[in-house]
Amino acid sequence: MTKTYHFIGIKGSGMSALALMLHQMGHHVQGSDVEKYYFTQRGLEQAGIKILPFDEKNLQADVEVIAGNAFRPDNNIEIAYADANGIAYKRYHEFLGTFMRDFVSMGVAGAHGKTSTTGMLAHVLSNITDTSYLIGDGTGRGSANAKYFAFEADEYERHFMPYHPEYSIITNIDFDHPDYFTSLEDVFNAFNDYAKQVSKGLFVYGEDKELRRVTANAPIYYYGFKEGNDFIAHDLLRSTTGSSFKVSFCGKELGEFKIPSFGRHNIMNATAVIGLLYTAGFDLTLVREHLATFGGVKRRFTEKVVNGTTIIDDFAHHPTEIIATLDAARQKYPSKEIVAIFQPHTFTRTIALLDEFAEALNQADAVYLAQIYGSAREVDHGDVKVEDLAEKIIKKAEIITVDNVSPLLEHPNAVYVFMGAGDIQTYEYSFERLLSNLTSNVQ
Repeated sequence: MTKTYHFIGIKGSGMSALALMLHQMGHHVQGSDVEKYYFTQRGLEQAGIKILPFDEKNLQADVEVIAGNAFRPDNNIEIAYADANGIAYKRYHEFLGTFMRDFVSMGVAGAHGKTSTTGMLAHVLSNITDTSYLIGDGTGRGSANAKYFAFEADEYERHFMPYHPEYSIITNIDFDHPDYFTSLEDVFNAFNDYAKQVSKGLFVYGEDKELRRVTANAPIYYYGFKEGNDFIAHDLLRSTTGSSFKVSFCGKELGEFKIPSFGRHNIMNATAVIGLLYTAGFDLTLVREHLATFGGVKRRFTEKVVNGTTIIDDFAHHPTEIIATLDAARQKYPSKEIVAIFQPHTFTRTIALLDEFAEALNQADAVYLAQIYGSAREVDHGDVKVEDLAEKIIKKAEIITVDNVSPLLEHPNAVYVFMGAGDIQTYEYSFERLLSNLTSNVQ
C-alpha cells in the first residue's frame, strides 16, 4: 500500500471521517485545508494524519486525490492545478460509491436524523461484528477485515446517487437546501431515485407521507409508532435517564429496548436500526445490549456543565430538528427553563422557512438569536435579516453578539441549548468563558 490518498478539504465532516477510516485500514493518508480550526480536525491530529496548507506541490505523482465538494478550480489552487495538468481526482461521494462495493453496505439517508441514526447503527454493528463506518459528524472507523460498511448518505446536490447499498434507512423527507432543491417534489424525486438503488431492504419512517410514496426495487419495511407499520414502537417510557420501548414486527413481539437518549425522534431512529439488523439476520439480544450503551454522536445533544450550568450543543439548523432537540431537552430537564440560542444557517434557508423557524423556536421558554451564518456557496443573500425572524417569534427574542452574551445570565434555573450549523459554537465558548469568569470573580 505505497499509494497515498490526498484529501483536498480534509477538515470537512465527511472527508475527515473517510480519511480516518482509510488510515485505520492501513492506507497512507494526508490532506490539505484552510488554517481555521474545525472540530473535525481533532481526530485527524490524534491519528497523526498530516494536514497541509493548500499547495500545488501536494499533488505528487504517487497520490490518489479525493476532493471536497466545496472546492472548485476558481477557489482552490490544487483543483485548478489538477485540472490544468490532467491529474485525475474523485469527489467524496464518487470515491465512496466505488469503495462500498467490497462490503455489505448499510446506508442512512433522510432530511433529518441521519447522523444520529448512522452513529447508532455503526455503534451496534461494530460491537457485534467487524465493521467499517462513516458518520457525518467527522467520525470514521476502518478495518481491513470488515464485512460490513455503515455510512451516511447525503442528499445535497444528489450526492447519494453513486451509492448502491444492500440496505438503507430513510428517516424522513422534508424541504431543505433551498439553494439547490427547487421544491419538496424535487427533494422527493431525489430520495425516490436513491431508494431504487437499494438491493435487499429499505426501511422508511411510515408516518412520513412523502416516504409512503417512495417506490423501490427491494422490499420496503415501514417503521413508526402507529398501526399500519411493519415495525412498531409501543409502550414508550420516557424518563430523565433515557427512553425504553417495545418493538413488534407484523404482530410478533421483538421485546423491550432501552436507549440512553432523549426525544421521540431517537426512539424512531432506534426502531429503524432494530428493523434493519433484525431483517439482516442479527441476534436481537446483541442489538438490545449495544443499543443501551450508545452515547450519541458529536454535536447532537452534546452536554457539558460549566459552573453548575448545563449547556447543550446541537447541530439543529432546520425547524424539524429544532423541535426534536427542544423535545429532548424537556424530557431530560422537565423542571428547568429551556433557553434556545439559535443561529440561522444560510440566507436561502432562512428566507424559505422563516415562519417555520419562528414556530419551532416558540417551543423554548426563551429565545436568543445570533446573526445569520452565510454559506460560501450562496451567491445571493436575499433580503432577510435575523431581525425578521425575531419579529415573528411570539416569545421575546433577543439578538446577541459573540462579544456580549451576558443577556443569557437572566435565567437562574435554565438549561441553555445552542443550535446551528455555522459558528454557533463561538457563542457557546463565549458564554462558557463568561460563566468561568463569574466563578473566578467570586473567589
